[in-house]
Amino acid sequence: MRFTSTPRGARLARRLVSHRLDDWGYPYTTPVNETLTLITSELTANAVRHGHVPGRDFHVQLTLAEGTFRIEVTDTRAEKLPLASPPEADSLSESGRGMLLVATLADAWGISPRRAAPGKTVWAELHVRTKGHPLTHRAAPEPTDVDLLLATASLLRDDLGSRPEDASHGGRRR
Repeated sequence: MRFTSTPRGARLARRLVSHRLDDWGYPYTTPVNETLTLITSELTANAVRHGHVPGRDFHVQLTLAEGTFRIEVTDTRAEKLPLASPPEADSLSESGRGMLLVATLADAWGISPRRAAPGKTVWAELHVRTKGHPLTHRAAPEPTDVDLLLATASLLRDDLGSRPEDASHGGRRR
């Protein structure tokens, strides 16, 4: 799916991946769902923060093939590549450790040039025991307009507390 290169787009991508995993038989509180959701969160946050080009979106693809989940996040900025290990940072720094988390949680990760356009794809793989799931290639079915509307409406209802008009002093939620 394609998402706007904004924090809201990254949040929506993360939630849709978690919902898709639940649909595929990996409930929200399972280690597989939680791990892939965290990896997705880091990759999409990087796409928004470091891979953003004004007016360009980022893409997310989740597949399961032969017991391996693969999450791919594609952005339009080829010159800014993620670092496997962050440079020495202040221990109080709030950023700079995302790819370290991905490298720790994923069984493999890497970077590929974007096909047929400028940019890159950052991917991560997680091997899982299928517990009765067939070991065949599974990809998200093409959503219908109704599916997209229902999913978006559901996710937006979950996010009502983050609207600016709901904020109180200092931007904090009530």
